[in-house]
Amino acid sequence: MDSLAADRWTLVAVATASVALVALLGGLATEISDWYEGLNFPSWRPPNWLFGPAWTLIFLLTATSGVLAWEQAPDDGARVWLLALFAINAVLNIAWSPLFFKLRRPDWALVELVFLWLSVLSLVIAVGAISTSAAALLLPYLAWVSFAGCLNWRMVELNKPFATYWPKAKHPAERA
Repeated sequence: MDSLAADRWTLVAVATASVALVALLGGLATEISDWYEGLNFPSWRPPNWLFGPAWTLIFLLTATSGVLAWEQAPDDGARVWLLALFAINAVLNIAWSPLFFKLRRPDWALVELVFLWLSVLSLVIAVGAISTSAAALLLPYLAWVSFAGCLNWRMVELNKPFATYWPKAKHPAERA
């Protein structure tokens, strides 16, 4: 195997491991609990079983996009920029699940989702400057996060308020 092919397989392995780690960490923070099932959902919410396959496809497309963009990047500076954008996106992707499921704060998750959406859009733009086909692979991710944002927003509307408890000594009305 020549050096170029070995480098490509290393790149594919790193991209695959990276998205697998993001998926694993996000998945570990996702609990379909009684609390979640007790929420009010809009009628257009997809069934729970659909989220796994959708995210699997999105992660595969994201890894493929990253590999294509990396290979076609004009220089190391562009590669560092891509790596930073993908890393920021990974952190934001992981952060949503604990906010929503562990802390049980869909309202906070919705705010975080705005930043996740902006990071996906930033990836589409940055990757698109290097490769239109690599950017096109990210469009399902942008569409899914857009849909998830609408779903998250509607769930907040149907279930608010989420934070009604204040410890007695800290409630602003009782400090006066």
